Amino acid sequence: MEWLARRTNDGADPLTTEEIKEFRFHGEPMPLMDMQRGIRKPAVLDAALSFRTVYRAEGAERPYEDAVGPDGLIRYKYRGTDPTHPENRALRSAMQRKLPLIWFFGVGPAIWLPTYPVYIVGEEPGQHQFVVDAVTNGAVTPQGALEETLKRYITVETRRRLHQPIFRATVMRAYETRCAVCALGHSQLLDAAHIVPDRDEAGVAAIRNGLALCKIHHAAFDTHILGVRPDLVVEIRADLLEEVDGPMLRHGLQGRHGQRLMVVPSARKERPDRHLLEISYETFRTASWPR
Repeated sequence: MEWLARRTNDGADPLTTEEIKEFRFHGEPMPLMDMQRGIRKPAVLDAALSFRTVYRAEGAERPYEDAVGPDGLIRYKYRGTDPTHPENRALRSAMQRKLPLIWFFGVGPAIWLPTYPVYIVGEEPGQHQFVVDAVTNGAVTPQGALEETLKRYITVETRRRLHQPIFRATVMRAYETRCAVCALGHSQLLDAAHIVPDRDEAGVAAIRNGLALCKIHHAAFDTHILGVRPDLVVEIRADLLEEVDGPMLRHGLQGRHGQRLMVVPSARKERPDRHLLEISYETFRTASWPR
């Protein structure tokens, strides 16, 4: 996990399958993730080390569909339906011994975002699934009813720690880690912006509702200084176009007015959704501006 932290900018950046293979333990190769199966248990260990969720293009189905339960905790499906399958036994052993695990989440073909540590804190044999805690270091006990305050905390923190990084990594992969507006290519200076905020009903957590933006353009987008028309042309708020200021205003904002996005995903299904852009652009166009 320390090695992953160094290689992923503390969990912010994904790794390719080949990069994951570079891990060494005492100088010897030690696969952190099973390239063929969902659950990894090295022969030298008594319990699982990691599990994975494969990448799914929007509209496609995964072999196993994981979900969030009513308690805010995540459900990870068995391998098959046999609870005694060796891979299921390996996860159960990690649960019984309260061992930390790594969850590799596919954010593109052969590209994985590791989340760690996570813990298996329960099992639901009737639904062929385990209960995963990615927030409280295995402190919760889902067998009993969780208090509403704890449920809300787990739900919010799971979104922050797991769903938001996955959304970011997926958007960065689609935009080749470049700002859609200015093509800046430094990961530490980029955010995954929602076209329509995820708190809104239309704000789906999907690439088509995302834009890779540098921090300046993200802030400008969120505060309606910058808008993106449905035809992917950038507009800058009218009063900002009349200001005289330094080079950032002149080149970073005013210079982008009327220009098309510099970077868009190569796959059509991953490009900004026109309907979502229409909602966002209407908000930009009708926003009240400070005087």
